[in-house]
Amino acid sequence: MIPKTHPRYKSLMLREKIIDGWKKGIVATAGLIAHGRGEAFDYMLGEKTTLPAKKAIKAAAASLLLSKNPVISVNGNTAALSAKDVVKLAEVIGGKIEVNLFHRTVKRARKIKKILMKAGAKEVLGIDEKLKHIDVDSNRSTASPHGIYNADTVLVPLEDGDRTEALVKSGKTVIAIDLNPLSRTSQTATISIVDNIVRALPKLYEEVVKLKNKNKEELKEIIEKFDNKKNLEEVLKLIEIERYKSHRSSRTSRSR
Repeated sequence: MIPKTHPRYKSLMLREKIIDGWKKGIVATAGLIAHGRGEAFDYMLGEKTTLPAKKAIKAAAASLLLSKNPVISVNGNTAALSAKDVVKLAEVIGGKIEVNLFHRTVKRARKIKKILMKAGAKEVLGIDEKLKHIDVDSNRSTASPHGIYNADTVLVPLEDGDRTEALVKSGKTVIAIDLNPLSRTSQTATISIVDNIVRALPKLYEEVVKLKNKNKEELKEIIEKFDNKKNLEEVLKLIEIERYKSHRSSRTSRSR
């Protein structure tokens, strides 16, 4: 039992959700490691949605609203942490949901589908259909002909570097949610939201609702003003500032 008074209560509760997802066969064993890596970066960013993340979220919302065929890609960690938020976002953008896994088994994919359907999804692609393949040398190459394969915009929550690179090369807009600003996912994506998925998805939904009545030219202007490379540089500067603050605080504490 984790007391709510614990200074890192929210983070520890997310950890428990991931562990529970692993026990149920939704999260891959490697997903536990991936979550831990993300948790470390979240800690360095102050466990909050930063200004660069907010800028990326706004650009992402504009891109999703301009998209003709947006698709949200879902893996085990995403399903364990944010199934309801995925469904909610898909509904507001008129998008599709597709399961895509590196450690893929039909049994695991169907469990993830079941969670998404329970969360309110009307359709989940990428499982019980004839799949096509993109240029990736892993199980992540699978793509639904009704979803990712023909999408113009793909939202990729959590690390997925090889596929992000392949999707961008194929001409798609890729929106990543990844706490590691140095990952290949963040560095390769069209728009990189460096934030915790449990904060990013609700904020992305809110931004979509906020921008929904904007005309195409206004949405295009938001995207044109966004520079992903510069935004990632801002994130790295924030990490350095937070590290300095932490170091200074630690030294002050010891001197007492």
